Amino acid sequence: MTGTGTARPLDPERGTLDKAAGENFPVAPFFLPRAWRTDLMAVYGFARLVDDIGDGDLTPGGADARLLGVSPEAAEDRLVLLDAFEADLRRVFDATPRHPLLRRLQPTVRRCSLTPEPFLGLIAANRQDQLVGRYETYEDLLAYCELSANPVGRLVLAVTGTSTPERIRRSDMICTALQIVEHLQDVAEDLARDRVYLPAADMKRFHVQEADLATKSAGASVRALIAYEAQRARDLLNEGAPLVGSVHGRLKLLLAGFVAGGRAAVHAIAAAEYDVLPGPPKPGKVRLLREVGVTLRGEG
Repeated sequence: MTGTGTARPLDPERGTLDKAAGENFPVAPFFLPRAWRTDLMAVYGFARLVDDIGDGDLTPGGADARLLGVSPEAAEDRLVLLDAFEADLRRVFDATPRHPLLRRLQPTVRRCSLTPEPFLGLIAANRQDQLVGRYETYEDLLAYCELSANPVGRLVLAVTGTSTPERIRRSDMICTALQIVEHLQDVAEDLARDRVYLPAADMKRFHVQEADLATKSAGASVRALIAYEAQRARDLLNEGAPLVGSVHGRLKLLLAGFVAGGRAAVHAIAAAEYDVLPGPPKPGKVRLLREVGVTLRGEG
């Protein structure tokens, strides 16, 4: 899972929530009912903070560690922080949590009858990031996405009261695709963290070595590999897109934004000729709006 690589402001809660503007997809856009926006931002705050813990992107000075009751001596140990964060998450369900972002989450959990499992999945994914830096097969990567991405979509459906088995299945496809796209955008950044989310079997197939990912610009083999993985993400987005047509009203527009954000990001990667090494290709607003329209019409 990847962060922005920038230090957060001194206010841990505000700094975390401010990162919503930098995502590939809308987190809690203005057109949603206020209660939904409040709940989705609470869920986002949790997901963003656990990623920041896992990526070492917490506020300088150790404010989050202090809030979680972690000693200054252990404040740089991500596994210790994740353990403390999980303990505080469990307080959301039966006590009063210490961290303000988890206190913010508690009313949402109660109002929407959310269960611990999707939150625990996101924590487990970040624990895995501390222990596993390479994935042998695409199936191994999908299993990681089951923890790192799919819980977010399931939480969106739960918050909006629209969960069904079929919608969850489609949502999982979309969320996995969005995670793969983010990995493709952040190949260089992830490598700097000693993480490679490109399956080793695919790298071997395309004759790509890790050293090839550390260059300033991608060669032909790396570009072919990125194009292959981008097509996988595009296919997953297309398979998941019928989720949009299964709901109505403002939720339909929100989910179309998720799909469109992924499609626009894939287009940006393709427009960069699959050279992601100089920095993450980002879609423009015009392209994003175009993809929203395509998704709402059920095309693409």
